[in-house]
Amino acid sequence: MKTVLKILFVIFILWMCTGFYLIKTEHEKAQIVMGLGVFFLSFILMPLFIYYRYRDNKYKKYILNDQKIKEWIDNSNK
Repeated sequence: MKTVLKILFVIFILWMCTGFYLIKTEHEKAQIVMGLGVFFLSFILMPLFIYYRYRDNKYKKYILNDQKIKEWIDNSNK
């Protein structure tokens, strides 16, 4: 999965660089190419990355709950 994410990242960055080049040369389809690059980066790569990073419940330490808030209050009072 990590390799797939790296490959997709490179593909989308190259795609967006191509779109930027087309914008600079004032190509008629430049806005579409750049827009699709941003769209795919946002709705394909980002969800895959988020799934890959948090699939093993690694997010639990970042969730706020009452116990963590009480610990913060107790530590700030010391």
